[in-house]
Amino acid sequence: MALRTAWGRALALLAVLVCSTTAQAQIFRAYLASDGNDANPCTLSAPCRLLPAALNAVASGGEIWMLDSANYNTSSVTIGKSVSILAVPGAIGSVLAIGGPAVQVLANGLNVSLRNIVIAPFPGGGGTDGVAIFGTSSITIEHSLITGVPLDGVSVAGAGSLKVANTTIKGAGSFGISLGNGAYAEISRVLLLDNQEGGVYVGTTIPTTTRATISDSTISGGTAGIATESTAFSGISRAYLTRSTVSKTTYALRAGTGAGSAAVTVAGSTIAANVYAFYVEAGGVVASSGNNTFVDNPTQLGSLTNIGLF
Repeated sequence: MALRTAWGRALALLAVLVCSTTAQAQIFRAYLASDGNDANPCTLSAPCRLLPAALNAVASGGEIWMLDSANYNTSSVTIGKSVSILAVPGAIGSVLAIGGPAVQVLANGLNVSLRNIVIAPFPGGGGTDGVAIFGTSSITIEHSLITGVPLDGVSVAGAGSLKVANTTIKGAGSFGISLGNGAYAEISRVLLLDNQEGGVYVGTTIPTTTRATISDSTISGGTAGIATESTAFSGISRAYLTRSTVSKTTYALRAGTGAGSAAVTVAGSTIAANVYAFYVEAGGVVASSGNNTFVDNPTQLGSLTNIGLF
């Protein structure tokens, strides 16, 4: 009995030591550098080279700093903990879309922040989205550039939330920002330029509500400036545009459903030099507060609903 008790205590002590070592290995602030090494502990004096190593080293809720201009991944970066990833001012911290999204968040309940980074496609191809979010995590993207990715600049599929501010998303092969099946986004002071399918897509294929607010932003080029769509009974898609400009698109404001409801509401904004000022399909609504400017848009489909000033 004494031997068994002593052995049990030894095992307990070993478990404590292992947990302590694991906890100590998790640092609040991890560092990356172009001359770093992934065998390093990711400290300021001994930085790592690539994002997966820093993600392993950093504690949940911590930060990863890119110290100089370089690319910091060799494959799609999967984020599985709450973390902030940012480049120091003046540096170009680059993440490439290789073999999938440049950055993807698959887990639920995380808080992730991307700041002052550049996301671009791998020159050899094979990438998809710039940032892809699944599940219920919250993502903030600030002071960043997402350019030329093959699919969506940012894609949110599911009941996650997205905040994008002071960021440019341009030249994506699909939409600049695509929201589906319960996602919610706040988009502010963002340039959405020449994305092939358009600026912002808000849609649902299930009975839930998908919403976006877009303010103080510019959308230019592509098929649709803002498109809302529902194909599910009880599905709701809503987009609210305020103090913004939509120009040089085919359909500036587009709303339509196969089932459910879809609407775009616009206030204090300029809709200029588009082929269609608005394109209202069956079940859709484009509503104006009455203080918008519509100019040099040669045609429209359906009717504009005037809801007066807010």
